[in-house]
Amino acid sequence: MPARIRVPPVALALVLALFPAQAARSQARAACDEPLATHLPSDAALCLRRAGVALPPSDRDPATRALFDGAEAHVAAGRFDAAFETLACAEVVAGDDPLLRYELTRRHGILEFRRERIPQALRRFECAATQASALGARADEARDLKNVGAALRRLGDFQGALRALTASLDMQRANGEVSGAVYNNLGDVYRELEDSTSAMRYYGEALALYRAKHEATEAAHVLESMAEQALDTGDAVRADTWLKEALETYRAGGNRVYELRVHDGLTRAALARGDVADAQRWTASALAIASEGGLPLPPALQLQIARTERLSGRPDVAANRANDALATMAEGDPERVPLLEALAAAQSDLGRHEAANASLRQAHAEAHEVWRAQSNRQLDWLRLRFETSERDRTIAALKHRNRVRTLQLWALLGSVLAIALGGWLLLDRRRQRQRLEAETRRIRLEEELARYRREADALAEDRELLQTLLDSREDAACLLDADGQVLVANRAACRLIGVDAEQLVGQSIVAVLDSADGAARGSSASESLDSALERMEDSAVQSLDVATRDGAPLTARLAQWAGGSGRLVLELGPRADAAAAMAVDTPEAIAGAGNHAIDERVGDEAVQEAGGQEEGTHGDGAHGDGVRDAFRKALVDVMLAAIEAWESATATNRIELAEKSRIWRVNIDDGRLRARAMERYLSVSKLPRNPRWRDVLRTAYYVLGQCPAMREDVRIHLQAQVDAVLAYTRRDAMV
Repeated sequence: MPARIRVPPVALALVLALFPAQAARSQARAACDEPLATHLPSDAALCLRRAGVALPPSDRDPATRALFDGAEAHVAAGRFDAAFETLACAEVVAGDDPLLRYELTRRHGILEFRRERIPQALRRFECAATQASALGARADEARDLKNVGAALRRLGDFQGALRALTASLDMQRANGEVSGAVYNNLGDVYRELEDSTSAMRYYGEALALYRAKHEATEAAHVLESMAEQALDTGDAVRADTWLKEALETYRAGGNRVYELRVHDGLTRAALARGDVADAQRWTASALAIASEGGLPLPPALQLQIARTERLSGRPDVAANRANDALATMAEGDPERVPLLEALAAAQSDLGRHEAANASLRQAHAEAHEVWRAQSNRQLDWLRLRFETSERDRTIAALKHRNRVRTLQLWALLGSVLAIALGGWLLLDRRRQRQRLEAETRRIRLEEELARYRREADALAEDRELLQTLLDSREDAACLLDADGQVLVANRAACRLIGVDAEQLVGQSIVAVLDSADGAARGSSASESLDSALERMEDSAVQSLDVATRDGAPLTARLAQWAGGSGRLVLELGPRADAAAAMAVDTPEAIAGAGNHAIDERVGDEAVQEAGGQEEGTHGDGAHGDGVRDAFRKALVDVMLAAIEAWESATATNRIELAEKSRIWRVNIDDGRLRARAMERYLSVSKLPRNPRWRDVLRTAYYVLGQCPAMREDVRIHLQAQVDAVLAYTRRDAMV
């Protein structure tokens, strides 16, 4: 194998300047310079005779055009393999003629599109557009861009389809002649995007163009699309009008196949209006047309006939019709799913419930297969894009090396510099490959991390909705997290505390309240409120006396939020004048001094009552206790697994996890940092009575989303623990 010599970029640019025409031609043909058929005929004259073309290969242009006509006839008849062989023969006869090769590429794209090989068709259409641009054929390039948009729409890339179709429309407008097909395709894309207004606008543009050019059949096709859009939006009356107009056009042209297709829409419109008698008339007309012309009934029409028969009180006929249609349809046809559903409805009306369930299961399975097929098409498209890019890069690299070999004599004088720079280029290529591999891994990991973050965000509350709900209450109320931070406060609470909502939300409640006897003791509300907040994980309701920073006495009531997840509802109200209560030295005054203890006892009783209700939701006996115990153990397992995964992936401890996630509060005990709230979730015996299970899940999702260096087995184990908790939370008793 000859030695590889790398030419420095400066020397290479100097050499390429000597051969500008050759470099330009290589760049123009780099993307699509490859055979269109895998196996080409060896004898052009023989393949012409087999195709029925009585012309010699020397008559290149007329022979190729005749082969194109033959391939088009095969495609129209559904003989796709014969069409492919005819185009392969045309490729041999066409040779290097640029105009014929362009037409050949375009027709290959149409063939692949008709064969439902959309990624391959898209590639051919793009190559055809590139070739048309190189030839300066603006009208042909606009047509090919229109085909590119149609293929992208089938692949689900609606934004790409809009870009291609808009570019095609702009080019056609610049050329002074716009095709109605572009407007029709734009309408189809907006219909897929569920933008009814834009879809109908473009359909109207297409209809006006076709009518101006007296293309009645194409105008009828647009009317069918408009009727389908109207049916999708529930406007059956307008759909019926447009379909009848299209039917008259097809009848005038004697096109029986299109007549049958319109009968499908008319029957659907009649059923949408609830006019079963009208639907029966259209189905009878369709059966007569099919019988008269020996035409097969389209699957969509058979579906409407089956629905009409069932609504007419003949479920047995509907079931037979659906079974006959399914027997003639190919596996993977999307129309099988609604037919199976119609069959299940008819079987259910006949009392054959087991058969109906079996039909519904089959419909669900085939719908899943249709979805999978569509996903596979999109994956094939992406894979084909990647392989094409890699192949083009390899071809460009090979051409570059061949060019360098032919120019070695020019680079002999600078061989020392070439060797040095060649090593640099090799290192740069290796770095580029490494960057590409790292980028591929990063993208794959980001997609997975994005999924985890979306699941974590799904656990967060909508503060705007909570604000609206709380503002609808007349009493003063705040929503706190487990650490006492104000998440939402209604207007009544802000007025009572004397603080604006912007200043109150996000602050700790102890920053705006004081204890009732703070002035006497010289202390703040932090101790009493903090202890009350800590007890809430094991309590349902607590009451205590507080005061605003201005000294206004208030009564505070802490309760668990009905939504769970460790959130607390703080209800505030004005307290009776304390001075009046202390003026009388009675046992009631002493009882008032012990009000906090009484409120705590009331809270404990509420906890017992709530616990009894909670056990009741699980059912009587050991079954409910067993489910709750299993749920509590699963919470502990998730927290332990999350901390273990965090420590192994980041080489830090649980304190770092609590600080960075901001889910758990970090305290200072005896001069060292501790996350006391988190530590209660590391043992079943210490687990609170009202566990903050949403915060546990948020912690797990935070670890999954912020630890890219986590081992795969650890990630799988943690995800399995999360799924186990989610399975419990889906039970009515846990939500």
